[in-house]
Amino acid sequence: MHYGESQRAYHTLSHIEQLLVQFESIKHHLSEPRIVALALYYHDVIYDPTRADNEQKSAEYAVDALSSYLSPEQCQHIYALIMITTNHQIDESIDSVKYSDATYLLDMDLSILGAPWSTYEQYVNAIRQEYAHVADDNYRDGRTAVLRGLLAHPRLYLTDYYYNQLEAQARDNIKRELTSLAAL
Repeated sequence: MHYGESQRAYHTLSHIEQLLVQFESIKHHLSEPRIVALALYYHDVIYDPTRADNEQKSAEYAVDALSSYLSPEQCQHIYALIMITTNHQIDESIDSVKYSDATYLLDMDLSILGAPWSTYEQYVNAIRQEYAHVADDNYRDGRTAVLRGLLAHPRLYLTDYYYNQLEAQARDNIKRELTSLAAL
């Protein structure tokens, strides 16, 4: 199974399990919960931290795996949902129903940012482990840029549900990690 590959420390089946537990709490907000659940399951199925096309490869894998069971439209929707996890940007031209489902998917994927510090710290260590092939200075600079980019957004979470629950903690966690990175 892909989620058990040796290069993974965070992007494992535990990550998917955590997302599916959250999914159970918010699925009543979704117009197509089964499609969102499948997108969650497959969004990190292909993961190699040395490559930049993981989302595309995961989306292609999902369509290949599901095309015998779902309509082409459903497969295309799953593909599109997985692809938005590339840069966490949603094309606002999509219809409002699909936009709403996409916002929940992205917020679930970023929910780790708003976890209690001890959980967040485990996530940070796991991500560093996945990027062990990157030199410390380069990792620090890249991670700092990513975190500052996140903080520059007026909102980390697109849905009110996640914003109200996790936004303040997520911003605190990111600032705390930035302080740790600056000390390296």
